[in-house]
Amino acid sequence: MTKKRWFQTLTALIMVFLLIYLVYQTRFIFDPILKYVGAVAFPFIAAGLLYYLSKPLMKLLIRYKTPKLVSILIVFILLIAVGYIFTMFIIPIAQDQFTRFIKNMPAMISGAQDVIDYLEDKQNIIPEEVYQTIDDIMANMQTYIEGFMTFLFGFISQLVGFIFSLVLVPFFLFFMLKDDAKFIPFVTQIFEDKKASNLRSLLRKIDHTLSAYIQGQLLVSLSIGIMLFIGYLIIDLNYALTLALFGMIMCVVPFIGPFIAVVPAAIVGVFQDPMNVVWIAIIMIIAQQIEGNFISPNIMGRALRIHPLTIITIILAAGSIAGFIGILFAVPFYAVVKAIIVHFYETFRDTRKNKNDALI
Repeated sequence: MTKKRWFQTLTALIMVFLLIYLVYQTRFIFDPILKYVGAVAFPFIAAGLLYYLSKPLMKLLIRYKTPKLVSILIVFILLIAVGYIFTMFIIPIAQDQFTRFIKNMPAMISGAQDVIDYLEDKQNIIPEEVYQTIDDIMANMQTYIEGFMTFLFGFISQLVGFIFSLVLVPFFLFFMLKDDAKFIPFVTQIFEDKKASNLRSLLRKIDHTLSAYIQGQLLVSLSIGIMLFIGYLIIDLNYALTLALFGMIMCVVPFIGPFIAVVPAAIVGVFQDPMNVVWIAIIMIIAQQIEGNFISPNIMGRALRIHPLTIITIILAAGSIAGFIGILFAVPFYAVVKAIIVHFYETFRDTRKNKNDALI
């Protein structure tokens, strides 16, 4: 019985769950390690994102025989220039628009309340309970906004703590760019040739998956943000830059991000001119069509091969478990896990095929 496949699989599952249980029971031992990992997680992840964003430029510079240290210096200069432009020219405008939006919020709420009162006076088709619910929401809207602002300021205060970690990001990024070619040989040097070759193949697949996702998703978000900004300027929408930046950030979330991105713009558009809702929908459809037909296929290609329904399920599950952070990292984590599973399955299939061929 011990040679049966089902018995071996069941034994392996029991051992895995037993290991998880033992780790959970002795988690106090791992607290110092977890604190250390938490301390370096942010600079490491931030440097990793910048590494994959700057990787194509590094390859291009090295292809033209530029020394590696000079290439890294050029990358750092470009990153500093982008940060300077963003800080000096974009953030002040967005901050001013956001401030004006907050100041105009009471007037917008009052206008919405007037519309609701008008509808209540003119017709009685909608049940009274619906009006009661709307009245409760409108009466507490200021409380909801204050609660959101409290959350926002709390988030900003936590963000200040992360700013101190930004000091480590350039150091992490420098060594990632300088020694990236040494990582795979360093990891595989302790394995024999056959296993080392298999592990190198796996690490390259993981690197390709992360590169395709990070570069593709961020470029998609930037492209949609620019198209939204141009569209909002054409229809003369208030707070165009702030709403476009919000849309760009939300589009980092795959599939459902663009739908969330247009909600604030639609709300602002209704109060400015109800026809703006139609124009905003058209702008997003055009941006989505350009992104879906030209940008994503050329950047991401078929590297991820994740069905939209799978993406939605993953995002919903990750959001309920880990909030917004879970939503951001769920899809790339799933893509990496999928690449690992597919790799080992292909390795098992090839090994089994070779054994059968040998027997024949």
